[in-house]
Amino acid sequence: MKAFRLALLASAVLLAPTSLALSQECAKEPVTVGFLPKLDTDPYFKVAFGGAEEAAKEIGGTATQVAPSQATAEAQIEFINSLVSQKVGVIAIAGNDANAVAPALKRAVQQGVRVISYDSDVAADARAVFVNQVKGDSLAEMMLESAFNLSGGEGEFAILSSTPTATNQNAWIDFMKAKMAAEPKFSKMKLVQVAYGEESEQINQQQALALVQAFPDLKVIIVPAGIGLPAAARALEEAGMIGKVKLTGLAPATLISKYIKDGAAQDIWWNVTDLGYLTYQTAQALAQCKITGKEGEKFTAGRLGEYTIGAGGELILGPAKIVTPENLAEFKF
Repeated sequence: MKAFRLALLASAVLLAPTSLALSQECAKEPVTVGFLPKLDTDPYFKVAFGGAEEAAKEIGGTATQVAPSQATAEAQIEFINSLVSQKVGVIAIAGNDANAVAPALKRAVQQGVRVISYDSDVAADARAVFVNQVKGDSLAEMMLESAFNLSGGEGEFAILSSTPTATNQNAWIDFMKAKMAAEPKFSKMKLVQVAYGEESEQINQQQALALVQAFPDLKVIIVPAGIGLPAAARALEEAGMIGKVKLTGLAPATLISKYIKDGAAQDIWWNVTDLGYLTYQTAQALAQCKITGKEGEKFTAGRLGEYTIGAGGELILGPAKIVTPENLAEFKF
């Protein structure tokens, strides 16, 4: 019996590297990259996918996109399984919940599909690279600075985030809280509530109105979500509150340009098309073993030039800007 167990163990040892090698085969030509954003109706992800399609035309392979109608991890898991069954080479996911989607992504890896995240990270052990639009701490700092400037450095402000489980928004909120606690500059500012728009235009409008009703002295709402900021602006405008309560956060600049011009809102933004372009370039580099996700690795991402993988497999697209009336023309989305 002991000899039998040893034989089984030896067999497992021999088979394990073969199985692993199969899952890690290097593609000899461009593969199909399946994009899985948070939500199918968000124009942000449609523009980003346009950048992926541009990259596909340049270097070959195929970019395909599927997305849930609800911004939940459960909905994304179904699409992860579907992309695996379609035998895509790489899944590029913007996670609705970093940890909840991780088991499904790990199963995808075991079946030979490589995984990267973009825009919103997933658990680090469930992907090789995270293509981040901008360094997270800098975004959070810019949003807080914008709120400071719009409020005159004092008074009440609120945050209208996306969902309670959104990886990037939660990290930004934690950073803002820590910075306020550490720096006397922000001692006169008071965060009164964190609300959630649930990636829904209607809910964001309702929550924005609820915040101004609950806090009559509210000066600023920070909205770190692309759908939420335009929705909140429209709701406050219809209620006659825009300007009295100012807005800042993340959104396509063109969707809130009138409020930026009026001084009722500021915006922190980046080139969304380039995010999709870089994500596709990264996926193909990973599939062809030009990179593995290890810190310090370099590769060339087409027209964007050379990039270097950072700590934790993070890849930074580039710096964001605070959109003001003076530089609004720079932003085409």
